[in-house]
Amino acid sequence: MFYENLNKSNKLFYSEFINSLKKVNKNGTYVLGPNVSKFENNFSKYLGANHCVGVANGLDALTMSLKSLNLPNNSEVLVASNSYIACILSILNAGLKPVLIEPDLDTYNIDPNKITNKISKKTKVILAVHLYGKSCEMDKILKICKEHNLYLIEDCAQSHGSKYKNVNTGLFGNFGCFSFYPTKTLGALGDGGAITCKTKKDSNLLKKQRNYGSVVRYKNEIIGQNSRLDEIQALFLNIKLKSLNKIISHKKKLAEIYFENLNNKFIVPKIEAHKSDTYYIFNIRHEARDRLRAYLMKKNIMTDIHYPIPPFKQTALKSYFNENYPISEEIHSTTVSLPISFAHTKNDINKVTKILNKF
Repeated sequence: MFYENLNKSNKLFYSEFINSLKKVNKNGTYVLGPNVSKFENNFSKYLGANHCVGVANGLDALTMSLKSLNLPNNSEVLVASNSYIACILSILNAGLKPVLIEPDLDTYNIDPNKITNKISKKTKVILAVHLYGKSCEMDKILKICKEHNLYLIEDCAQSHGSKYKNVNTGLFGNFGCFSFYPTKTLGALGDGGAITCKTKKDSNLLKKQRNYGSVVRYKNEIIGQNSRLDEIQALFLNIKLKSLNKIISHKKKLAEIYFENLNNKFIVPKIEAHKSDTYYIFNIRHEARDRLRAYLMKKNIMTDIHYPIPPFKQTALKSYFNENYPISEEIHSTTVSLPISFAHTKNDINKVTKILNKF
């Protein structure tokens, strides 16, 4: 059984996409055209955001958000130690310093109780990563930001439609950064990203940043970059967005099968009443993770690991970190991601659970 089959997951949207693509070709605008503007408006409405700016990918969304704060070089950004490497790269690309905070072992998100001890005079930002489709503990994080006068940026690459106390992720911080990489819950047919923000001023700045620092062609006002969501990806996202709640509902039903049927030898995701998880990834933990994956592969069940190597052990980043992060290490060595896509059926997941319980 496949872990992910994007062709099957996107099959529902192809007919409308192909028909609509003719209009894009007829219009002849492929960059920053009407479909991008339409998606920015539609995604804003879906989330309840004031503003949305389409960009090329999730990494650029994070980097541009950090750069727009105009912080002194080497200002510190606090981020979970088990985050995907893109979070760390965005901080470094913005000329800032990443400071790693251990996650909560039950939720896999940054542990608010460990943040304060890491705050220094150079700390300027908390980067809250909503991992696996579960929101961070936003009330506590917002309180810390207020007490210490810190900016808050949300990494929502895995949390499209996830909520904390009925509020969508991406609405709590100064910026909410989204990825539309094809495997995401709201995935495009290639790279794509977006940034949500609260003020028109920030929106205008980001629109300049993404387009070489320019609003009017050939008139460059700031040092910008080329990071634009293209018309074809925006077209597909507009179509798929209409079914996002349907996709999320389907994944939640599949998650229920895991929760109801997996035996207690596996550590399953924590359910919290004040959070609405979207299960971008359904991860379990087991001390014999690698043996478990090999067993499932022999049964023709594909799995994945998010992530096999923690960022502080990546060759590219070894010189930046010299502390130990035992909680992150435990997660990275025991976690395994199970099939839970829009293309899977309830029968598929029932089959997976039965085989898992025989391990």
